[in-house]
This record gives sequence, C-alpha cells and structure tokens, in this order.
Amino acid sequence: LRSALCPGLADGAQERERERARREGAMPRAKKEPVAEMFESVSDGLKQLYRSKIRPVEENYRFGEFYSPLLTDSDFDAKPMVLLLGQYSVGKTSFIKYLLGRDFPGAHIGPEPTTDRFIAVMHGNEDKTTPGNALAVSANMPFRGLEMFGNGFLNKFQGAQLDSPLLHHVTLIDTPGVLSGEKQRIGRSYSFTDVCGWFASRADVIL
Repeated sequence: LRSALCPGLADGAQERERERARREGAMPRAKKEPVAEMFESVSDGLKQLYRSKIRPVEENYRFGEFYSPLLTDSDFDAKPMVLLLGQYSVGKTSFIKYLLGRDFPGAHIGPEPTTDRFIAVMHGNEDKTTPGNALAVSANMPFRGLEMFGNGFLNKFQGAQLDSPLLHHVTLIDTPGVLSGEKQRIGRSYSFTDVCGWFASRADVIL
C-alpha cells in the first residue's frame, strides 16, 4: 500500500538496499583464523604432523622401499641418541664406561680391536643384553629400520641395558673401529659404511 501511495519512497528504499549490497560485496570478508591444535608434548605434535602430512607422500612414492623404512611412533618417542665413531682402541668404550661410572654388559676393552659389534647402551632396571634380532622387531624400540641390513648385521648388533642416571636421558651407541685391521674387515658380512650412515642420520650427536 505504501509503495502504491508513495512510489518514490519505494524506489529510494530499493536503491539504498542495492547500494548496501554493493558495499558488502566490495568489502573483503574476514578470513577465519586457523585454530591451533593443542598437544601434550612436542613429540605428539611431530607424530601427528608426520602421519597427516609427510607419511602419505612417502607411501605414495614408496620411500620406505627405496631409502629407509617409514617412521613409527617409537622413532619419535625414543631418547636422544649419541653415536660414537672412531678407529679401534681410541677409547670409545672406555669413554662410555667413564660417563656411566661403571662397566656395561657386553663391554670389552683391550689394546687390540675388541668391540666387534654395534652396542646400543640403554636404560634398564637390571643388567642384561638383548640380541639385535629382538631389538629390530620390537615395536617400542627405534631400531626397526635395521632389519634391511639382514642377519649378517643383526648378529653383530645388541642392546645393553643397565640402571644409570645418564641413560634416563640418552641412548649411547658403541661401534666397532673404523678402518679396523684386516681380520675385522674380512669378518664383516654387512656394509659397515651403510650401517654407520643409518645411525648417523638418526643420531642427535656424533662423537
């Protein structure tokens, strides 16, 4: 009725409505801020990021078949790793013994090449050694990728567990001597260089 009686009033209202619509269309809408995810620890955040963003790409390109097995939760939850490398009889095992303040299971010290295997020195409530085959298939250990080096290496790999305050915070990796004598080189049924490369790529510190 008002439109019929006052057509100018209706035209003005429609024009104002069109102008308001043009202004709103021209003004950029405020973007929604991304909501930050909350995690209990940095490790949990990294695991989620890897599972949602990185692992799908690795699976698509079969990264695990050509370079290194895909990461598991145990790789993120593992303690920092310290890798000791050097020629034989330069004191790698003695240095670990000094840090721990005691001997560790499987340690051998002498003037000739004595450490003929890789030893992961870890925390445990009691002294014991664990064969490399068992470590490589353990879901809560960060050594599953070592399976690709075969039994020739796993037979020369073991874990040494003992109760030491230092091992609450780090895992120490003792290694055979680099450029060892002829006997040690001939007796190795695995690629020493490739195994060292695997540990080095995961170690937080190399000494």
